[in-house]
Amino acid sequence: MASPRVMILGAGIAGPALAYWLARHGFRPTVVELAKELRSGGSAIVVKGPAIPAAEKMGIMPQLREVATHATSVSLLDPRGRRILRLPLTSERSPSVELTRSDLSAVLHRTAAGDAEFLFDDTVTAIAQDESGVDVTFRRAAPRRFDLVIGADGVHSTVRRLVFGPEERFTNDLGMYGATVSLEPGALDDPHEMVMLNAPGRMLAVHPSRGEPLAMFTFRGPRAAGYDRHDTALHKRMVAEAYAEVGWRVPELVDAYRNHPAPFFDPLNNVRVDTWSRGRVALLGDAASAVALLGDGSSMAMAGAHTLARALADHPGDHARAFQVYETRHRREVDPRHRRTNLIAALMIPRTRRGLAMRNAVGRAVGLATRTAVRETPRTRI
Repeated sequence: MASPRVMILGAGIAGPALAYWLARHGFRPTVVELAKELRSGGSAIVVKGPAIPAAEKMGIMPQLREVATHATSVSLLDPRGRRILRLPLTSERSPSVELTRSDLSAVLHRTAAGDAEFLFDDTVTAIAQDESGVDVTFRRAAPRRFDLVIGADGVHSTVRRLVFGPEERFTNDLGMYGATVSLEPGALDDPHEMVMLNAPGRMLAVHPSRGEPLAMFTFRGPRAAGYDRHDTALHKRMVAEAYAEVGWRVPELVDAYRNHPAPFFDPLNNVRVDTWSRGRVALLGDAASAVALLGDGSSMAMAGAHTLARALADHPGDHARAFQVYETRHRREVDPRHRRTNLIAALMIPRTRRGLAMRNAVGRAVGLATRTAVRETPRTRI
């Protein structure tokens, strides 16, 4: 019996992770990526929670630690840039690893590349399925037939649009935007400290990453009239207007954003799809269930990839049952995260000065409790 052929769209996090596990279970994965090569840069993410067992089984934890970021603490600043509180980002008891999204993607790609086919600089333009397979039309490559198709292509998923319907049916606009830009080395005084400054409805964080700091703008605002996610000039104007009255080093960082040729910008949306599969096509990662602000989308993608591959291996020849098992199990992880979004948004980007003052008071109390716990915790390693 021939090995089942699976086309995965998206070579970010979920795609190569799924390809690795599928190959281990006897499938023949093909990963297709729109970009010409693996993307560089990207925000710092944390591999944690259910992603840790998956990474350990893949044998990549040593590689992840090698490319971990330099950040060890986060400092909350007042509008003048004075430190309000400082908290540790790492714990001796935590197995989590912080690294850039691009570094995680590169490690996953290297791990899967020997057993999976990767096609870059291409995408899918049409998907037609029947009882025995899926016909896929590509922008560049010749059409091919697969047994299954998986959309691991993010919030703006092409697979989801082609098979499930238009994007607006599945996205929940949070009324916020996220923008990032890389900075010159030395932009931070302390290369091990992330700093975060708030004004009502706005947050600015500067992360040291691995020698190339990253400025991250997150702000509230209605959807701009005529918004176009490809209009870089509009994005730069929106960032400049949102932070026009914020002090500290903000004007300098906004200038860095405006002068960059291709900074990142996107509205913050949650993605919720009633069912993650239709026939022989399924969704994975942010394409199925993106949760903004929590910072664990990559971890959820890795965990979901492991769950999906395991379900397909446990139910050979019965993709419908496998997809059902995958969705049931993985929703237990992502659904509670959706319910926490509003709380996280209120803590990270308070709307008012009063809300900001209350958040800072809570932060000081947490900081005091954390420092006390650290002093009282024995240093014995288990």
